[in-house]
Parts: sequence; structure tokens; C-alpha cells
Amino acid sequence: MKFATKLIHAGMEPDPSTGAIMVPIYQTSTYVQEAPGKNKGYEYARSQNPTRKALENALAIIENGKYALCFSSGVAASDAVIKLLQPGDEVIAGNDLYGGTYRLFTKVFEKFGIRFHFVNMKDAESIKTSVSNKTKLIWMETPTNPLMNIVDIESISSYAKQKNILTCVDNTFASPYLQNPLNLGADIVLHSATKYLGGHSDAIHGCLAMNNAELREKLYFIQKSCGAVPGPQDCFLILRGLKTLHVRMERHCENGEKIAAFLRNHRKVAKVYWCGFADHPGYDVAKKQMRGFGGMMSFELKNQSVDEAKRVLSSTKLFSLAESLGGVESLINHPATMTHASIPREERIKNGLSDSLIRLSIGIEDADDLTEDLEQAIG
Repeated sequence: MKFATKLIHAGMEPDPSTGAIMVPIYQTSTYVQEAPGKNKGYEYARSQNPTRKALENALAIIENGKYALCFSSGVAASDAVIKLLQPGDEVIAGNDLYGGTYRLFTKVFEKFGIRFHFVNMKDAESIKTSVSNKTKLIWMETPTNPLMNIVDIESISSYAKQKNILTCVDNTFASPYLQNPLNLGADIVLHSATKYLGGHSDAIHGCLAMNNAELREKLYFIQKSCGAVPGPQDCFLILRGLKTLHVRMERHCENGEKIAAFLRNHRKVAKVYWCGFADHPGYDVAKKQMRGFGGMMSFELKNQSVDEAKRVLSSTKLFSLAESLGGVESLINHPATMTHASIPREERIKNGLSDSLIRLSIGIEDADDLTEDLEQAIG
């Protein structure tokens, strides 16, 4: 099946009891057993739920994987991956990554004896020089949040396999429509399904996809034992969102290209971070591993005062000032005080994330309306 067909039909079987074309919301906590240990494949809803199972099947198929697991949020999915490790293990991650991931790594797991090295992942040598016999995981995010840097998944995954190091790719910004890291050699793909997969800003959800059966069993044990599972209503909403991912992403990409060009030509804009520009440092890699460049971007004004950035952030009419991304509506965000506030300022500045940086999630509205809104806000 082609991708669009997969999205409509993956994991979707008519309900055997009624013929319902949509997977029912199995709002139950437990399942009746015929005899002790004799059941219909379901025992307790933390361990299994039919709505969740349908979504997991669908997610595996659209990421070209064999298995998928669902979690209560993207951070819960990240948490499960790190729980594969032991005290004393080390992780290499990008120095430009989502603030919630940085907070989870440094404020939670470092207390349990896991060490994290944050490096410039655009430079393969910086990864190699940080690898030791204690390195057990390389964590990639591409495009990165919020500076839109590109990481070469295939190159890093190939190197990691030589060293017997696990790789995980946060694919939230790209979505499976634009990028499939498992095809490029990654071991685990992670999504905050809250974003593009759900697409309507009405559910919190996370997921992992993989090909290795043993890895799936380890992660399933963590999912079941630690209990960060989504409810069936949220699974239903993500299933619904998947059906329109391809048509939404087409418009996100189309609008993203128009808005990026508009900003780049604006008299008051100093720099636009969008990986679809031919002179972007990661353009060649992005073109190789992605099928488009998406609707995520950031920009800096020529007047780099924080007050001026905040004025713009509070002046839009269609762009809503809010955290998150990937919904049908356009959002505007101030990473330094919102999504990346948990990263110490000196670290943010060192990695290129200025106090005046503005991040945009381009929705699927009419692009002309969006440019007009930005024009009146920037002034």
C-alpha cells in the first residue's frame, strides 16, 4: 500500500460484533475471563486495550516497523526508552533538543546514575569523540527543536551499529509523512503523537515504533510495569487524526514554504531557520532523508530585544500564542520562556537559541491570511 492508503486502512478492521467501520472506544478497565488464565487476549487495561492495540498496529505500519507501543505522552515514551538503561550507562544527545527531553534527562535520570553528553550532532566527529565503552544510546532529534538543524540519521545509525549502540530518533517534527527513521537504520522511532499524528490539539499521546522483537518485549514490559499508558479515548482520537495526516502535511509543507520565503524577505527579519532553504547547512541531508521540509520554523528579528519579540508574540490574530505544535491551527511560541525554559540560559545561548527567537508552527489555514497576520504583527 502507498502511504495515503496505509493511513486510512492500517490497523482498521471492522468491529466483528457490529461491523462498525471505526474502531470502538473500549472504555473498560478489566475483561471477564472464561477460567483462570483463559481469556480472549485481554486481561487488564493497563496491559492491553483493543483500541490501543489497533492504534499500535497502525503506527507500526505507517513507520514501516513491525511493532509499536503507545504511551500517555511523548515524554512518557522518552521515559520508557531511558529505562532500558542501567546506572553508569551514558547517552549522547543533541545540544539542540526539546526542553522537556533535556529536563527529563538532566533533572530525573541523572539522579539515577545515567550520564548525558549533549553534542553538536551536525558534526559526526563530535559524536565519535564522545563515545566510550559506557555509551549505550544515541538520541537524535531531526529537524531539531527549535533551530531546525538536521541530523544525518543513516550515517549516525550505521556508526552506532558498528559500536553496538542503540539509536532512538524523535520524529515528531517531521512525522512519518516526511521521514521514516527505521528505514535509515534507527532502532527506535519516537513521536509526541500530540502533535502532527493527532493533528487537532485535542489529545496528549506518545508512541514508539521498532523492528526488533526483543526490544519490543523490553519496552512492553516497561510500558506495562510503569503504567504510563494512554486511555482509549485518546487512542481513538489519534487513530482519527492519522486518517488525514497526508492531506494535512501537504498543506503544512505548502504553507511552510510560503511563510518561510515571506519571512526571509521581510525588512525587519534578520534570520529564518527552516531546513527547506537551499543554503541551509543541513539541506542536502534533509533532501536525502526527508520527502519535504514541513511547517516548523523559527526566526529572529533585526531588533533582537526581548521586548520587541514579545510585542510580536502578543500581536498576532491568527497565530495563537501557545506551546505545542503540529495542529491544524497556526501557533507562535517563545522558546526561551516556554518550551525550552527548563534549559539553563547559558546553555541555550551557547547552542544558538537566543532570548529573542520566535518559533512558528504553520497550520493549514490560507497562507495569504497567515502572511498578513505576521505582517501586521511584525509591523
